Amino acid sequence: MAKDPKTDKSARDTHYATLRRQVRDAKRERGEIPTPAPQKRRKSNADWTPPPIAPDQVLLYGLHTVRAALDNPERKLIKLSATQNALVRLEIASVENLGIPFETVTPQDLDKILGPEAIHQGVLLETRPLPVRRLEALKESPLLLVLDQVTDPHNVGAIMRSAVAFGAGAVITTQRHSPTESGVLAKSASGALEMIPYIQVGNLADALGELHNLGFFTVGLDSEGPAPMEETLSGKRIALVLGSEGKGLRQKTRETVSALARLDMPGEIKSLNVSNAAAIALYATRQHLARA
Repeated sequence: MAKDPKTDKSARDTHYATLRRQVRDAKRERGEIPTPAPQKRRKSNADWTPPPIAPDQVLLYGLHTVRAALDNPERKLIKLSATQNALVRLEIASVENLGIPFETVTPQDLDKILGPEAIHQGVLLETRPLPVRRLEALKESPLLLVLDQVTDPHNVGAIMRSAVAFGAGAVITTQRHSPTESGVLAKSASGALEMIPYIQVGNLADALGELHNLGFFTVGLDSEGPAPMEETLSGKRIALVLGSEGKGLRQKTRETVSALARLDMPGEIKSLNVSNAAAIALYATRQHLARA
């Protein structure tokens, strides 16, 4: 049923906005008001050359990302660069109290370092990588997330946010064909990189074996899995294993996990983006663990 503009405020606002736009367009056609000039296209990353970065240097940007890094006692901070506006939004009363060098910059200064397409929000934090974590340290966690060569840092960042939201103990991935700690990954994670261990292992099959020894039941998500995930989950300690965006789980991973399972979807589309699948699987697993 269509909303009545006379009684519904949002519909009324939309109705009046449409009328104003029609009047404005008519005036432009009659030459009574000027037509706005087309916006100048921003330079693309094709016009930008990134500056060299040392192996032990990580450039973090974005308000949520930098604020989380500043609050993380395990993050070694090197230098903060920010616009005056970003400094206010970060709620930093005194840069002297940070104990690291600070530089006031313009957005254009940061564009030169990060590229014109980086959504830096006027802030850049130079840091060292987070300390390396070991699987042994996760033995008390009831829920882990394992990624089998998920390559897109935006997907991994989104997965990190979901992992933090559902209380997972770590995100475990491979050293090869997986994003390293970077500004893009951290920005996509929107602060979650500082809140959950991101562990990269050399051999995923060996890591799964170690998780089994630590008491985890590992479930590999596969669209052709023999049973729905809800019927497959078992025990009080679970590690969910998700495959890459296109290929899914590798054969060795499929042979190593405790069980394969599928996310049942009644609609015509039977597969999801890996970050969406991770969020659904984490929710279902949390429901299981609450009953276990």
